[in-house]
Amino acid sequence: MVADKRTSSRRTPASGGSATGPSETVTGFNEAAECLKILAHPVRLRMVQLLLVGRYTVGEIAEDCGVADNVASEHLRLMQRCGFFDSQREGRRVYYHVAEPHLKSLMACIEARFMPV
Repeated sequence: MVADKRTSSRRTPASGGSATGPSETVTGFNEAAECLKILAHPVRLRMVQLLLVGRYTVGEIAEDCGVADNVASEHLRLMQRCGFFDSQREGRRVYYHVAEPHLKSLMACIEARFMPV
């Protein structure tokens, strides 16, 4: 019996590749591209940088980023939609924090490339 060339040539995790097919890969890249588009904004990148060191309210984030509270809220909403940030209510205050652990390494790459010391 001859092996099907389509499956025998597919890279597997053991060989360093991915076991997903082309359509799953494209779908994953589409989702990644949409979230990276949202991340690709100077205010949002500053928000990531800020939230990687602690949790903050909308007002604190807005002040640090130099934008109005309602503008900061919209940026935070978009970042939450992609799963980058999460929030926690404590009484009347809502604190935002990083929900995506990979943001730390992504931000390290960005800082190393575009903000060398």
